[in-house]
Amino acid sequence: MAPPVRVALAETVGVLPREAGLAYEPKFDGHRMVVFRTGGVRGREGGVVLQARSGRIVTGAFPDLAAAARRLPEGTVLDGEVVVWREGRIDFAAVQGRAAATPGRAPLLAERLPASYAAFDLLGVGGEDLRSLRYSVRREGLVGLLGGLGPPIQPVPMTTDPELAATWFETLPGIGVEGLVVKRLDQPYRPGVRAWRKLRHTDTREAAVVGFTGPAERPVSLVVVLPDDDTPVVSSPLPPALRAGAGAVLRGRPSGGEATAMAVGLGDVAYREVEPGLLAEVATGTTRHTVTTVLRLRGPEGDPPGRGPVG
Repeated sequence: MAPPVRVALAETVGVLPREAGLAYEPKFDGHRMVVFRTGGVRGREGGVVLQARSGRIVTGAFPDLAAAARRLPEGTVLDGEVVVWREGRIDFAAVQGRAAATPGRAPLLAERLPASYAAFDLLGVGGEDLRSLRYSVRREGLVGLLGGLGPPIQPVPMTTDPELAATWFETLPGIGVEGLVVKRLDQPYRPGVRAWRKLRHTDTREAAVVGFTGPAERPVSLVVVLPDDDTPVVSSPLPPALRAGAGAVLRGRPSGGEATAMAVGLGDVAYREVEPGLLAEVATGTTRHTVTTVLRLRGPEGDPPGRGPVG
């Protein structure tokens, strides 16, 4: 198995599934990543390749995880989520900043904001593709493989007890875990298919703002990256009050070059990049396509400095 690979996906449900034969895992909102322990293959960085959900190779942005992954047996392939812990909580803005780091800046950020990898599936071991096997078999292999390694690469917790899963769902938001992923024990790993289920506390999510369209003083839309993904998306047009408030916040942030992102109904549009660290509370709804609506802006520590919520 060689990168890039398509990852398995989850559909949203409104209540906790409780039928027989299910496994429950906490859902970590971070940066989806597939880890390949490739061995001494020419062109790979030290025998490790780190792939984002989009297929982009991000090995250079996470030198700490690449170093940790070298302890894995050759031919291992893991699926999981990268998170950064700050003051006992998951910090999505911090992990997005890590993912966007240049190779020159990545080592410094790795020291300041060390990443952890929450592995939730074992796709390959010893060069053998395990994706056709039952989840229960892959899970047993994952725990056996990682049990002796310790941080920063560890298996996510899992239970088959719906009552314990319900307790997790109610208590884990305190550390920034906003939901559960539910999988069938007899289920193979299905790349690109929404065969898993996910349950979240709210329909709103925290997203990292990576840019804007239109003038900085009154941006038309914001460009954001959602948890569990690394592909920038253009929000729906901002209402007038939010445009003014967003402009006030963006004026105080350095902007970078131009890039393009997908806008629903428009295709690829150009946008101006901004320095990582700004968060947006967004709602994602679906008509024919997923539409991302910005509800308010806030800084990495809460509201923008010196301001209340924008919007």
